[in-house]
Amino acid sequence: MLMFLLSLILFVGGIFLFGVAFMVPSFHAVVFAAGIIAVCLAMALPMMDSQRMKH
Repeated sequence: MLMFLLSLILFVGGIFLFGVAFMVPSFHAVVFAAGIIAVCLAMALPMMDSQRMKH
């Protein structure tokens, strides 16, 4: 349950950062890249957790 909530927060936060990246006055690329990293982590964490559960 905790992994699901963490992944959901990272995913929604990443999508939010995608939108905010076009509104910030500077550092557009940094904010956008942070959004990409957050979404990637949101997808990777449950996959890594499922692999850990199998062993």
